[in-house]
Amino acid sequence: MGLFSNILEKLGLKKKAEEEKPAAPAAAAADTKPAAPAAKPAAPAPKAAASAGVKSSGIKRDDADVSAPAPAALTVVDVVAQLEERAKGKELNWKVSIVDLLKLLELDSSREAREELAKELNCPADQMSDSARMNVWLHKEVLRQIAANGGNIPKDLLD
Repeated sequence: MGLFSNILEKLGLKKKAEEEKPAAPAAAAADTKPAAPAAKPAAPAPKAAASAGVKSSGIKRDDADVSAPAPAALTVVDVVAQLEERAKGKELNWKVSIVDLLKLLELDSSREAREELAKELNCPADQMSDSARMNVWLHKEVLRQIAANGGNIPKDLLD
């Protein structure tokens, strides 16, 4: 995704997003396959449990325990703490300015880079025609996208 993927990477969000993509098809495949394969492993499981002297109620609990950890919860990255730490001693207001946010992340904050990022995030044409309006839109959209990718962005910054 270009510049926005660099933002996610700097915040430690890109790796998690990439890890979830391969997991999603695997989970979908797992959801479609268990009907046939699950019947086969279910039969041997009671035999193994019986030989080990485990009660059948214990097997049911084990089956539930095994399936419970499979879905991975989205981990929230403390973006605010990261940005606040980076901002210490600098006169950058990342909460208001897209330029300051990009500078804080040590990314290109030039007008050309911001226009590229705005196009990447599908900025409306009426916002693109005015640099100030584009910057305001871009700042809000970048924060929204960070939040959508697992970053903790306060609601007051998203409105």
